[in-house]
Amino acid sequence: MSAPAPSLTILPSTSSRMVEAVFWMLGSALVFAAGNAAIRHVTLELHPFQVVFFRNLFSLMIMLPWALTSGAATFRAVASGGRMGLYVSRSLTSLVAMMAWFYGVAHIPLATATAVSFATPLFVAIGAALFLGESVRMRRWGAIGVGFAGVLIVLRPSGGDAIGEGALLALSMLLLHCMTAAATILQMRTQARTDGTAVVVTYLSLFVTPMALVPALFVWVWPSWTMLGWLAALGALLTLGQLAMTRAMALAEASTMMPYDYARLPFSAVIAWLAFGETMDAWGWAGATVIAGSAVYTMHRDATQGRRGT
Repeated sequence: MSAPAPSLTILPSTSSRMVEAVFWMLGSALVFAAGNAAIRHVTLELHPFQVVFFRNLFSLMIMLPWALTSGAATFRAVASGGRMGLYVSRSLTSLVAMMAWFYGVAHIPLATATAVSFATPLFVAIGAALFLGESVRMRRWGAIGVGFAGVLIVLRPSGGDAIGEGALLALSMLLLHCMTAAATILQMRTQARTDGTAVVVTYLSLFVTPMALVPALFVWVWPSWTMLGWLAALGALLTLGQLAMTRAMALAEASTMMPYDYARLPFSAVIAWLAFGETMDAWGWAGATVIAGSAVYTMHRDATQGRRGT
């Protein structure tokens, strides 16, 4: 009579962890989509590199009170545990990824920039298999490949329009973002396992803020009070999104979570239409459907495996 007990307790726990991870990942996708719209707005007045600095400055201001109180013990443990090198490395890759992304978003339609950024999961999956020893099954590779095919569909109708003054540089910056963002995500996955979500996010802002000040000084313009309010809102949004994504990575493998990030595309398309009047044509929505389908299929497979305890 007591034999079935383990299956009744262990399997729901496995399934609930996956459901929670998906919830946090989809939440981060929505918040990041709103944050990207805020980036587009503030870069109308300020250089993207300066916006990167203020984004991290306000993020640090949000997280620092926690770091000085409830997180103090954990921070001391990280500082004395020989893990600071990984935080410095992640801060450098994160800074490059942010600078490249902010520049791209400032010069390319929001939905198109979002679509290009979906090359990131390809680099994440490869890196997770090579450096973290994560098991990337064929079905998951297939889902990521299908999602990337959807990205190509989105880019196809605007391919001719995208090549213009400054657009080629912006697209190159977006590809640089994909590679450095993948490196950042893989390091985040390692850190979240040991140090916790809030510590990872706070240390990132602590290191990146002074690093970001250096390039910002070369393009510095004093922002208006209204723009400072927008920058504070941007810092809050992206900090919330980062907390949500870090939590998702702590609950599940990076290569499992990244397909859910495709939800940023429909979120971004709707926000871009409401805020800037940008629209995607039929090809764009067809690509978005393919991308969403790959994420739904992956969700179904993960839920099935969770119930089986595999």
